[in-house]
Amino acid sequence: MTKKLSFRMILGLVLLVIITAAALFAPWIAPFSPTQTTTAVLAEPSLEHFLGTDQLGRDVFSRIIWGTRVSLQVGAAAAVVAVLIGAPIGLIAGFFRGRIDFFLVQVIDIFIALPGLVLALIITAMLGPSVVNLSITLGVVTAPTVARLVRGQVFVVRETLFVEAARATGASSSWIIRKHIMPNTMRVVWAQFAINVSLAIFTSASLSYLGLGVPPPNPDWGGMVRDGSMFLPIRPVLSLAPGFAVALTVFTFYLIGSSMNDAD
Repeated sequence: MTKKLSFRMILGLVLLVIITAAALFAPWIAPFSPTQTTTAVLAEPSLEHFLGTDQLGRDVFSRIIWGTRVSLQVGAAAAVVAVLIGAPIGLIAGFFRGRIDFFLVQVIDIFIALPGLVLALIITAMLGPSVVNLSITLGVVTAPTVARLVRGQVFVVRETLFVEAARATGASSSWIIRKHIMPNTMRVVWAQFAINVSLAIFTSASLSYLGLGVPPPNPDWGGMVRDGSMFLPIRPVLSLAPGFAVALTVFTFYLIGSSMNDAD
């Protein structure tokens, strides 16, 4: 019998479709190029500029729409990096246990104990600000969480009756991992993937606010919040609009991830 999707999952998926559509169809939705400047500096919202313009005369609405692409690229790429690093580590630690598990757990715990934003700041400062470096950095920072969750799930699966039966028939470890362990850990991986996208987008915006995220002139929400903060008394929309975009996107992916975790 097909399981019904929860309200949270449906809401998250609807929001995801809207956000993804904005990213894919940005050239047709945004009335201006994200880097196009005009003489209308700090213009108020109007029919021509829905959310006004920034200090350089760039259309704020257009930059937010184009910024959706940048944020999703960074978030998705970082989540992929986290899974590629963390999932194999968690799989090896959880399945083989012993000294391998002990060593890997110590490494995982050290990374988890470090504040994620501080670690991201250090790595980004070393590598330099770019979309690729930022994605790699955020993936490395969130990989230990993936490893710990996968390890815990593998612990559960490896003690099940069907795995014990496979061992009794002489099945190899690689066969058991491929046929039983990996398929039964994918839900945890996908759930954490969605949550990691939200974490990466939020951390990316935070780094951009500090000047270490996506470099200009790329339309980045965190950078827009930073630039707009200088004009809060007269044009609060310059910071509030991109800030809302960050919050909505983070909320969307968190809804999806948490709903997958709560599913039976």
